[in-house]
Amino acid sequence: MSRFWSKVVGTLTPYVPGEQPKVANLIKLNTNENPYPPSPKVVEAIASELGADAARLRLYPDPNADLLKAAIARTHDITVHKVFVGNGSDEVLAHVFMALLKHERPVLFPDITYSFYPVYCALYGIDYRTVPLADDFTIDPTDYAQPNGGIIFPNPNAPTGRQLGVDAIEQILAANRDSVVVVDEAYVDFGGKSAISLADRYDNLLVVHTLSKSRSLAGLRVGFAVGDPALIEALERVKNSFNSYPLDRLAIVGAVAALEDAAYFEHSRHAVITSRGTLTAELQSLGFAVLPSAANFIFARHPHRDAAQLALALREKNIIVRHFKLPRIDQFLRITVGTDAECAALTAALRSILK
Repeated sequence: MSRFWSKVVGTLTPYVPGEQPKVANLIKLNTNENPYPPSPKVVEAIASELGADAARLRLYPDPNADLLKAAIARTHDITVHKVFVGNGSDEVLAHVFMALLKHERPVLFPDITYSFYPVYCALYGIDYRTVPLADDFTIDPTDYAQPNGGIIFPNPNAPTGRQLGVDAIEQILAANRDSVVVVDEAYVDFGGKSAISLADRYDNLLVVHTLSKSRSLAGLRVGFAVGDPALIEALERVKNSFNSYPLDRLAIVGAVAALEDAAYFEHSRHAVITSRGTLTAELQSLGFAVLPSAANFIFARHPHRDAAQLALALREKNIIVRHFKLPRIDQFLRITVGTDAECAALTAALRSILK
């Protein structure tokens, strides 16, 4: 701790992202990256942007990213006035907490959820209350019918992978017409149904997406939000008080290309969904209990083996998965769905460890 720190810095417990080790021949199943590359059209678009006139990199990008907003609007059949974009969904969420969730009453989110939420609350001085998931790790919509300054949850939830139906989301929205309900849909393309379909009927709904997962663009950092224009205006006001140029030229054209290649998107996401089913069955055959998942990862525990020890044993075989030392889930492993070859290597390693 330094005497030069602002008062808030010493009180923060920063978010810890998934490990990114620089190890050769590593099977990396810990950060929910897509195992497949992005659409070839992404690479073509970036190369074209550079090839047309690389000198343009000396110029600032479009601060409004109008080209990208238009592509998002076309993809989801909405107007551009309902779209906000940012440098990955984490930046979008950061603006959401400041612009829409900083009120006198506490924000509500599940007790087992994306661990960045309490970090944002601490950074911005936002009071929050966690709502326990049910014993089967599902969200009960009736638990959110209580006074609050806003509600946020991932759907599918992270790290459990369990999804909440659109009808249940609508139940939460209807019970909280005076609060913003934020649905964080980072993983929805792997089996869930988006709440964007409710955006025209509920002005208190904001849906957040990322292109990191299903579009394989974690390296470009592109996220967006969809909601009522009044919510979007609040986000724009905060963004333009923080950074008017969040997305660079290459990220914009790459993201547009990814959104426009619908055939590649459908092929790659269905490949992940198929592999998830196979991996789930294989783990169950090894004695694991696996939660139903609508994400590109699974959440599993073995009834007779300690999760931390299993993670360590896998690491010794050059395979890394995610283990959370948190109440209720410290015996679970979160395992990203890799390629079929990576999943086969994982199950072979576990079979060796468990024998």
